[in-house]
Amino acid sequence: MGLNCLLEAERDFGVAARCSDSASCLNAIRALVPDIAILDISMPDIFGQALLNIANSRAPAVRLVFLATSVEDRDLAMLAEVGASGVILADEEPETLLQTLRQVADGHRMLPAPSSEVAISPGQSAIAEKHLSVLTDRERQIMRLVSEGLSNKEIGRRLKVTDGTIKVHLNHIFRKLEIGNRTALATLAVSYAGQSSLPSD
Repeated sequence: MGLNCLLEAERDFGVAARCSDSASCLNAIRALVPDIAILDISMPDIFGQALLNIANSRAPAVRLVFLATSVEDRDLAMLAEVGASGVILADEEPETLLQTLRQVADGHRMLPAPSSEVAISPGQSAIAEKHLSVLTDRERQIMRLVSEGLSNKEIGRRLKVTDGTIKVHLNHIFRKLEIGNRTALATLAVSYAGQSSLPSD
């Protein structure tokens, strides 16, 4: 209710719906197609299949923002996998929260850096850098797009190749980095998003 009142007081925001569970969120997103959907991470059953259902069912224009008291690295990996546009912390100042939402509305991704990026040891960092260095520029580009939540088909359209080609690239990436899935790849990409090893388009 506090967030609702905060948003309703702003001229550039309007609240289309309030939901208390993941099922009603899914229905509201499908029916209303809002510009931004704010989902509370503490909502029952929000992680897992419910989150994937919400991510897969939304129109491309709907940006997912998650409200949290804190965010662990494993949560960040899941949020990156489903293409989250942002995370806002419940104890943030109202003006900071509103600014984050405005930046998301403008098309920016506002995900916090994972704590593991700070806690990683020099030895672990060197190993990760060595692994990333074996990727081609195209593979690192695909890695970045995976971290943005794009599907193989969407990545293929972005890079003007078939989704089958993207699947082959991903298999090469998984083998080179010794990982087994997109979530692990997204975690690496989020950790090193600010480095030159992950080129933009």
